[in-house]
Amino acid sequence: MSYVPRLKEEYKSKVVKALTEEFGYNNLMQVPKLQKIVVSKGVGAAIADKKLIEYAIEELTTITGQKAVSTISKKDVANFKLRKGMPIGAKVTLRGNVMYEFLDRLVTASLPRVRDFNGIANGFDGRGNYNLGITEQIIFPEINIDQVKKISGMDITFVTSAGTDKEAKSLLAELGLPFKKN
Repeated sequence: MSYVPRLKEEYKSKVVKALTEEFGYNNLMQVPKLQKIVVSKGVGAAIADKKLIEYAIEELTTITGQKAVSTISKKDVANFKLRKGMPIGAKVTLRGNVMYEFLDRLVTASLPRVRDFNGIANGFDGRGNYNLGITEQIIFPEINIDQVKKISGMDITFVTSAGTDKEAKSLLAELGLPFKKN
C-alpha cells in the first residue's frame, strides 16, 4: 500500500462532493483540481554576486522538498546591467504528492507564522489561477533563521483546472487556504 497525502485524500472524499453541490457538476471530470504549484524567487542582486542564486536554489529546495532550478534572463536590459542568459532567479514546479505535501505544510505550519496574519488577499488572474506573495522566507519551519544570508520573498502560483475565479477560490478554500473575509 502506497502513501497518500492527507490533502489528496481530503480532496477525493470531501472537496469533490462540496464543489459538486455548490456548482452542480454532472460529471466527476468537471470538478476543478489543483494541477501544479510553482514556487519562484527573483534574485535581482545576483547580477553582482553569483552566489545568491545558489543560496536561493538551496532555500527553495529545502522549503519544497524538490530540487529547484535557476531562471535566466530573456533579454538585455542596459539600465540594470543585465545580459541575456544571466541567472536572475530560481523556481520549482510541484506536482502530484509533493504538491499536496507542500500545500499542507504551507496552510498548517507556515501561514500561521506570518506576523499580523488575517487571511490572504485575492490574487486571481481571471483564468482560475491564484498568485500568493510571501514577503519573508523565514515563515517556513524548514528554514533555519541563523543560516539565512538575506531575508527575501517569493511568489507561489496555484494552477487549477477551474474555468472561473469563483470555482478556483472555492477549490482552494476547501483545500484549506485562509482567504480574507469580506
